[in-house]
Amino acid sequence: MFVDTAIISIRSGKGGKGSMHLLRLKGNAKGGPDGGDGGKGGDIIVVGDPHVDTLIQFGYRPHWFAEDGEAGSRKSCAGKAGIDLVLPVPLGSQIFDAETNELLADITKSGQTALIARGGGGGLGNENFKTAVHQTPTEATPGGPAIERRIRMELCLIADVGLVGLPNAGKSTFLRATTRAQPKIADYPFTTLAPQLGIADLTDDRRLVLADLPGLIEGASQGVGLGHDFLKHIERTRAIVHVLEVAPTDGSDPLDNHRTIRRELAEFSDHLARTQEIVVLNKIDLIAPEEREQVSRDLINRFEKQRGIRPLVASGASGDGVRAVLEAAWELTRRVREEFATITRQTLD
Repeated sequence: MFVDTAIISIRSGKGGKGSMHLLRLKGNAKGGPDGGDGGKGGDIIVVGDPHVDTLIQFGYRPHWFAEDGEAGSRKSCAGKAGIDLVLPVPLGSQIFDAETNELLADITKSGQTALIARGGGGGLGNENFKTAVHQTPTEATPGGPAIERRIRMELCLIADVGLVGLPNAGKSTFLRATTRAQPKIADYPFTTLAPQLGIADLTDDRRLVLADLPGLIEGASQGVGLGHDFLKHIERTRAIVHVLEVAPTDGSDPLDNHRTIRRELAEFSDHLARTQEIVVLNKIDLIAPEEREQVSRDLINRFEKQRGIRPLVASGASGDGVRAVLEAAWELTRRVREEFATITRQTLD
């Protein structure tokens, strides 16, 4: 089950209190203070784990606690520190304070960690307060308090390419044709109800991570359907492969369908408005063989004149044109990576 949002309550560990103890030995009734310090409370830490792909474990368990530190004891023995609570999360997880909406962490790399709630410090035992004029102190301090907060976790999938398009455009079939992913495929809208990831191997050293994102509809940027849930995943992709039916069964115009999705992307965020795309006229296998070339040529010419785009023609079902789409997607993502690296270097300089 794919779960991409969870709200949980967390509490770090309390610090153990310092010990107040005076050493008593035979023949030395006032041996001085020997109260040890308390142990530090456990922290709560999130860590990126590439083997975790959903937030489901947090959906069924609303409370998470780190261990408290132990109190100090006599003979200058410090209390044991509380064990940290480490929460493995999928790559692409964002952690927010549920009350203030502050972004606490953005986990994008394997092994990346972020401290979400620090454990309380251990209290000081009375041996810390001994001075030349105050040799039998009875002071000791309590441990530091735990930190309690509610956090919201949101998973935004990280992929090189996001497959977008209206429901039943053939995105799942395209993903299955290019990767080992096995998304559900059927002849009705909204077959895909959760994002699906797949890896396309072009050569030994070239691979693309593709995300099949559930079909968008008009009004998605305002939350119609599950619009917001779907669109947030697209923001993490380097490029978009916009899948359109070459001859929509509902009689709509592929150019109008393209405008609808681009409008929803732009209204959701400026970033998506700028994200580069490859347009694919899919399901060419459903056109009669003798008509395919003419239909394709006419549509490509219309896209070039009206939208300034030269689309590719393919069929996820038959595999025709799929390799060309993957090569174009690889080249586009390579160019986007290089542009990002150049901007980063200029910023650092």
